[in-house]
Amino acid sequence: MSSEFKRDEIRAFRFVRCAFDAQTGIAQLVYAFDDGPELVETVTVPGAPFVLDGVRAEAAERALRLLHLIAGVSYYKAAVPEEIRIEGYTIDADTAALLESVYLNGLGEFAYRNGLNLRGRIRFPVGDAVAGGPSGPSSSGIAPESPSAGTAPVLGLPEHALVAIGGGKDSLVSIEALRGVDIQQTVTWIGGSQLIKACAERTGLPTLNLGRQLAPQLFEYNRQGACNGHIPVTAVNSAILVFAALLTGANHVVFSNERSASYGSLIEGTGEVNHQWSKGWAFERDFGDYVHARIAADLHYYSLLRPLSELAVARQFVKTDHYDAHFSSCNRNFHILGERPVNRWCGVCPKCHFVFLALAPFMPKPRLVGIFGRNLLDDPAQTAGYDALLEFQDHKPFECVGEGRESRAAMAALAERPEWREDDIVERFVREIRPQLDATELDVDALMALDDEHRVPAAIWERLRARFAA
Repeated sequence: MSSEFKRDEIRAFRFVRCAFDAQTGIAQLVYAFDDGPELVETVTVPGAPFVLDGVRAEAAERALRLLHLIAGVSYYKAAVPEEIRIEGYTIDADTAALLESVYLNGLGEFAYRNGLNLRGRIRFPVGDAVAGGPSGPSSSGIAPESPSAGTAPVLGLPEHALVAIGGGKDSLVSIEALRGVDIQQTVTWIGGSQLIKACAERTGLPTLNLGRQLAPQLFEYNRQGACNGHIPVTAVNSAILVFAALLTGANHVVFSNERSASYGSLIEGTGEVNHQWSKGWAFERDFGDYVHARIAADLHYYSLLRPLSELAVARQFVKTDHYDAHFSSCNRNFHILGERPVNRWCGVCPKCHFVFLALAPFMPKPRLVGIFGRNLLDDPAQTAGYDALLEFQDHKPFECVGEGRESRAAMAALAERPEWREDDIVERFVREIRPQLDATELDVDALMALDDEHRVPAAIWERLRARFAA
């Protein structure tokens, strides 16, 4: 059989099987195109061997299958065939609906950049499993049945949180907030990033480094012309952490996505395309509800920062300088094929632009310039980048950055500060952009209000509300 990847000739994407070895802590997620070679991804959870009782083992198997189905998006996108096959187990209509939403919306930017229309194309099969695929439970002897909606068991999971950390300001705000209300937590990340590891260790809390190894053929397929582009990586990471929580014993899986993540880029002639869809409220709501109803009734998945705007998160971050020399939100430092950590901030990408602008209204100028190594707002070469953040003659960048109204409000606030108003980017904003804006929409304080749309458990939120309001 030829190993050549002929994208346009592929007819089906197959979910071949998934299995977990409790003795080693390694899960295998297996996929294939048509009758081509198996694509084997591995996810490693430290702490093996794992001993799970019957009910918890069944929940772990359901979580493993959900991970198998969501992580498949990394491979499906290589050819986006019209047929999807699931071998060895079945899914119901609710599961199919969740997956179709994740694939369609999570691949929104990918589809836009590749000139594809995925609407109506992605259909997950409901009902009987496809014959011919290896079936049966994982090595822990788990039955394949899945509970119907709303009937997931209470597992008696310990009161403990796995908190995802990405090395940026947001997760550090969540970690310090949970520490402030005495929630036991383990700082958790996926992959071998030394930047994230150093930031996690800086917290002084227990850490958990999960492994994810993509099938190596995927990179060869990319070289042979496979479709490539952005995937809903937060959806994949969420499924990995839910699976890890069941193995290690934690009843909270906590992310740090603020409400601004729910808003995408408005593209003329296309509409809204959200680079960070799986960080948004729609995914959090649907995925969290599914986990609660179908995996474990006492496993809580949520973003601690959902009620906050990006600027409100920035205001929280500046309260401590403990992480100034350790955190980085610069995406150029985080790559699937390895880091380039020569500097923690490149100073020219949209994330650097936005984080600098978001922190500026709340942080003393010398401290901020010291973090970045230079003043990004006094560099004319950064003009186009800031125009995109302001949504001035451009759309919001395809990056995890705040809304245009937040950038405009932050810039307007700096225009009133003597230490900032003469800087090149700020001075241009005052001269050319602010006269075209509605002054009533430039109030930073209005963006500090807490939103009621979130999944944070009531007992935790009541203890945090006052902290986040200040």
